[in-house]
Amino acid sequence: MSTALAGATEGHPVTDWLRLMLVDDHTLFREGLAELLMIEADIRVVAQAADSETAVRLAAAARPDAVLLDVEMPYAPVQETIGRLQEVCPAARVLILTMHDDPLLANQVIEAGAHGLLAKTITRQQLVHALRAVAYRDELVPPPMRRPGDTGPPPTVLSPRERQVLELAGQALSNAQIGARLFITEGTVKRHLTNIYAKLGAVSRLDAVNKAAALRWIRPRVP
Repeated sequence: MSTALAGATEGHPVTDWLRLMLVDDHTLFREGLAELLMIEADIRVVAQAADSETAVRLAAAARPDAVLLDVEMPYAPVQETIGRLQEVCPAARVLILTMHDDPLLANQVIEAGAHGLLAKTITRQQLVHALRAVAYRDELVPPPMRRPGDTGPPPTVLSPRERQVLELAGQALSNAQIGARLFITEGTVKRHLTNIYAKLGAVSRLDAVNKAAALRWIRPRVP
């Protein structure tokens, strides 16, 4: 990423530009999204494309850190486009945009190499958070778990520590045992679990473990 001016990004100083490419065949939406995201101090839209072929060509030249790719693009299936983008620009993190909350599709694009799938109904703040998560921290955005109109917390990513905690919870370890294993306090374990429940939309430890296992974020529970 290119050197940026000093600023603040979610409480952290901006040290790099996040170089972003937008790929959507709806020109008005794409250009409006570019204007919306360029408000952020650390984001620069370095390329825009209206089809898969152009996207691949521009990615090779612009070398973006992240790509927002519409799920329905002319000329090629989205999985193929993801693969080609990774070939010409391996460092780019691809996020898929869609009109529909579809966990199955989300898993398919993640398996193809994308870092997640986002519904176009999310807010600018949620989109910016997801972009920073994948570009700066190389995290995955989980498949959507909410239906339109839900008022619960927005979908987000689990930190590496949260995944460790949840995997140990899936092994039926107590909070104290998890803390001892990870060299953290029991209170810290509880805080991690609270955050995990919110991020996954889970109502219990078992629910969180099952959802994370279904997303292949942790190993499945052993009965």
